[in-house]
Amino acid sequence: MREITIVGAGQAGLLLGIGLLKRGYGVRLVTSETARQIADGAIRSTQGMFHDALQIERDLGLNLWDDACPAIDALQFAMIAPDGKAAIEWVGPLDAPAASVDQRLKFPAYMEIFERNGGRLDVRPVGVTDLDALARECELLIVAAGKGDVGRLFARDAARSPFDRPQRALAVCCVKNLQPYDPVRVSFSVVPGAGEFFCIPGLGGDGACDYLFFEAIPGGPLDRFDGVAAPEDRLALMLELLAAFVPTEFARCADVELTDAGATLAGRFTPEVRDPVARLSSGALAFGLGDTVVLNDPITGQGSNNATKAAAAYLRAIVERGAQPFDEAWMRATFERHWGEYAAWSTAFTNALLQPPPPHVQRYLLEASWRLALRRTFVNGFNNPPDFFPWLGDPAACEAKIEAADVDAVAEPA
Repeated sequence: MREITIVGAGQAGLLLGIGLLKRGYGVRLVTSETARQIADGAIRSTQGMFHDALQIERDLGLNLWDDACPAIDALQFAMIAPDGKAAIEWVGPLDAPAASVDQRLKFPAYMEIFERNGGRLDVRPVGVTDLDALARECELLIVAAGKGDVGRLFARDAARSPFDRPQRALAVCCVKNLQPYDPVRVSFSVVPGAGEFFCIPGLGGDGACDYLFFEAIPGGPLDRFDGVAAPEDRLALMLELLAAFVPTEFARCADVELTDAGATLAGRFTPEVRDPVARLSSGALAFGLGDTVVLNDPITGQGSNNATKAAAAYLRAIVERGAQPFDEAWMRATFERHWGEYAAWSTAFTNALLQPPPPHVQRYLLEASWRLALRRTFVNGFNNPPDFFPWLGDPAACEAKIEAADVDAVAEPA
């Protein structure tokens, strides 16, 4: 039996670990938190997932909340004018439902499944100095520690990392009693010069909930959460900003309250791509996975999707390797294959949305108001970001796509 150690029990590490166990590998998963600590802690993200990533979970038998989680059937886009009204607004249907399950539910359940399938769960802090010992005890050491200190072993790839500072300041509140939309949808509102607001329906510990999520341009009028630590104060500030900048979304919030004491988060980080291979002091190698090596801003909701698809790509490559050694050449080839097939496009899509939309994209978003094909293309691209290219970055290709889309006989209402 080939022995593999994974450092980090997030979306990528847990899915890869469970997938490997189901294929007969010996797997040790090292993490700094117990299942109870995760369940009782603060929210970790908005964790929206689209069809292809959800299917990967289903294929592993991990779709434990299909009957309970609200099925997200559409995405609503709005460009907010200075008066707070929508200059552009439309709803695009998803070809297959999306879903968001609180990771405080998911990760403890996946940890239990990992152990039930014969995995060794090792709960303890892991620093850089611990990795050499871990590497000696396995054939392949994978680091899926996200933004943790261990991830800093992996050098920044300057050619693939255009930003050297955070592009957004993030603030999230998980609430209940929000007035719902019909059909159930993610709402995505752009406030030019200030940032973006998202509302994402999901499933929390006490049932259905919604994630109110600001992405503030640093230094802009929405960037006000620094130093606001108390959960109720964060919610109050979020509602104040919604009333001022996205009043149509604020109108749904008359009765909202936080789901629990851990229902908020705030912070900022620099998006970057890192070298997938780190050489330890002993000469052993560590192979980076997920956010450890491809850390995107959450503006496009790709985090859990990226982690899931990276885990699936690594699982495929490990199985294909058979009995051959997991050497540096194999690690780099595995990462480059995944980068070329998927991660590069997800990163390019995310980085594009961090910038003001160029004229051809503005025209696309306006024309989508009365062209169903354009709405479908845009909202379903979140499921498979390669579909945004070449048109997202190519004015001629964008114009051709617009002209090929029929005008709606009857435009769908927002």
